[in-house]
Amino acid sequence: MNKEELVKEISRKAKVSQKQASEIITLVLETIEKTVSKGKKVTLVGFGTFEARKRAARTGRNPQTGAEIKIP
Repeated sequence: MNKEELVKEISRKAKVSQKQASEIITLVLETIEKTVSKGKKVTLVGFGTFEARKRAARTGRNPQTGAEIKIP
């Protein structure tokens, strides 16, 4: 399911316009993103947990040039 399909489903179930459903979904996602970017965890019981994690740097390749690059 993509965002457009989610908007339609929420709109239908909540009996709100697709514009309103889209705005609500956008607000929820922006709030989760801002909270996680501040180093905090967001837990939605029965759904999942969102948190930022540090990962070790790794080597990748630039798809245009083939040159090795460090991915932080």
